[in-house]
Amino acid sequence: MGRYIIKRLLLIIPVILGVAVLIFTLMYVTPGDPIRMMLVGASEAQIQETRQAYGLNDPFLIQLLRFMKNAFLKFDLGISYFSGLPVFNELMARLPKTAILAAFCMVTQIIVAIPLGVSAAVHQNKWQDNLVMIIAMLGVSIPEFWFAQMLILLFSLKLGWFTSFGVAHWYDYVLPVIAAAVPTIGGVARLTRSQMLEVIRSDYCVTARMKGVNERDILYKHALPNALIPIITNIGMTFGKALGGTVVIETVFSIPGIGYYLVSGINNRDYPVVRGAVLMLAILFSLVMLLVDILYAYIDPRIKAMYEGQQKRRVKKA
Repeated sequence: MGRYIIKRLLLIIPVILGVAVLIFTLMYVTPGDPIRMMLVGASEAQIQETRQAYGLNDPFLIQLLRFMKNAFLKFDLGISYFSGLPVFNELMARLPKTAILAAFCMVTQIIVAIPLGVSAAVHQNKWQDNLVMIIAMLGVSIPEFWFAQMLILLFSLKLGWFTSFGVAHWYDYVLPVIAAAVPTIGGVARLTRSQMLEVIRSDYCVTARMKGVNERDILYKHALPNALIPIITNIGMTFGKALGGTVVIETVFSIPGIGYYLVSGINNRDYPVVRGAVLMLAILFSLVMLLVDILYAYIDPRIKAMYEGQQKRRVKKA
């Protein structure tokens, strides 16, 4: 099992390095000069002096190597051009809000989407199935930005139940979580339905029914665990999407998380902020997918047995 985890950890390294090179290159070729935006009305000499101080006049390769060295060896993501604060410290201060928002979204998906998918599979082609499919199609079709705005108009401006910006209390997460979770619940529910339909028709489920096993036990003790592998993959992907989706949700609800920080960096051409935020989101997404892979090994005994068998063969050869 340890070898399985180590292998997955090693696979994360080239992904993170690739993301770092890609985002640095994209920001390098993006039109616009952040120093000219920062020093409005300054002389050309002052602009060039500031560019030289930030190392922006150096060749591309030298800037890239300096960024990679500072980011991965010194954990230094640079200083924001506009705030003058270390990007790494700012990201770590904003990380809890983004992580809480994404975690609430994932929990909401699990609590709502999986029971909906199971119910649709059990009542195939009945009104329950049709209702779940309608909800799923609406959820997939609704744009997050528009849906978030509608929630603000209804529950903040009209009813006054929630605030429309910031997260001073736990209940301030309700609207952002709903806005982020609803568009992804449909996909998880549809996947759960299709997987359950395939599993409940399998031989071992039919045999269990013939033996008189309770239908609820068949669904939740036999069928659902065997259908969870692709469902867990999808939930892990949607959690990663929720991390990225915070760029939209945090902007609409003015939540001071990584997504909001990233948008402000893009608007200001603040290169260190954009690079650091994208790199942080890539690391978080990779760690989530690592947890998904580890869950595979515990849910599917074949994966654990495969690695344990390989280890035993190596011991015998030694």
